[in-house]
Amino acid sequence: MNEIMTTSLLLGSLQDAPPLAGEAVAPSTTASTTAAGTVPAGTGPTAARPAQDPFGMIWMLIPFLVIMVLVSVMGSRRDKKKRIALMSSIKKHDEVQTTGGIIGSVVELKDDTVVLKIDENSNVRMTFAKSAIVQVISSGSSSEVVQGIKS
Repeated sequence: MNEIMTTSLLLGSLQDAPPLAGEAVAPSTTASTTAAGTVPAGTGPTAARPAQDPFGMIWMLIPFLVIMVLVSVMGSRRDKKKRIALMSSIKKHDEVQTTGGIIGSVVELKDDTVVLKIDENSNVRMTFAKSAIVQVISSGSSSEVVQGIKS
């Protein structure tokens, strides 16, 4: 009995096997029979699938791209507000750090520049652009630490 089932399974799998090179493939238009019953022609696994709309994927991507742009704009707007608040909070005797890593005390403030005192002993002073300040390490009037944003 097992030999008959094995032979029928092998023959069934040969019928469903892909055609060899050079063999012609005839489309199946007749109804096929399965264990569940009769399957109408054109609805089985060999039936042609309908063509997908190539613009359907684009319509799905548009909302995703809009959300990505909004998140990016909102994040940069938030960072810009933090940067403006940092620049306006700088005052004399604040200890600040520049983009180059130099830490000094603010001696003089102008509109676009800041003079920092780097060394107490030799009275070394350097002039920086105000935009070069990355963070306020400590305020001159209190000892609390105020963090800025890193560029």
